[in-house]
Amino acid sequence: MNSHFHQSQTPSQHSSKPSKKRLAREQLQILESSFNANQKLKAEFKLELARQLGVPPRQVAIWYQNRRARHRVETKEQEYNNIQQELRNVSAEKIKLEKEVDMLKYELNKAHEMLILASTPSATSLLSSSASDDDICQLILTCKPHLWLA
Repeated sequence: MNSHFHQSQTPSQHSSKPSKKRLAREQLQILESSFNANQKLKAEFKLELARQLGVPPRQVAIWYQNRRARHRVETKEQEYNNIQQELRNVSAEKIKLEKEVDMLKYELNKAHEMLILASTPSATSLLSSSASDDDICQLILTCKPHLWLA
């Protein structure tokens, strides 16, 4: 166990730094509005802001540093969310296009069937007779298989 701390000590007893008070709502509003106006803190403005808020200049500087870090994280999160939404949109579009391709392949195969039937004399006579669908399908498969799409 560290000889510097004893279990009976309170947190304020084992720290040589003065305890930091939380900023009041009004102070935070002033800091936020100044941050929104300018994310970089110049030395003279830091001193003026510290005097206005009644806090040490170092506390203002640290608040600005933390706020910039928080701003970067928020920006990255927003970018991530935008990318995720774009991914969902692109994925939905891909699925839609795949269905459209499947439908077009089906229609193309049907058109090939019609061409095969129209170009085969035995198919023409078969179509004019009372042939079953199975007979027609068998004829299509045996007539010109090189016309089929992969």
